[in-house]
Amino acid sequence: MNNNSTTKSNQDSGVTGAAKFVTSTVGNVAGGVGRTAGNVVGAAARGVGDTVTSATGSAGKPVGSAVGSVGTGVQNGAEGVSKGVENAGQWKK
Repeated sequence: MNNNSTTKSNQDSGVTGAAKFVTSTVGNVAGGVGRTAGNVVGAAARGVGDTVTSATGSAGKPVGSAVGSVGTGVQNGAEGVSKGVENAGQWKK
């Protein structure tokens, strides 16, 4: 007789349970820090892009838009990496 709930419960106890707790905590902290840094960089770059566009008008709009787009890309990349770190910390596949 195979009791899956007992097997799962045993896998989450003892050393394995402690390891999962530690890696989950570290993963969540690292993911949160990475996400925050990405948000700050993304917002700052979009702000600089908007400033360039406002200060230079239509002549500088392509440069301002490009800077803003780079900021958005950095933010999105940091979000993806942070989610991966959190998932790894929670032992998700």
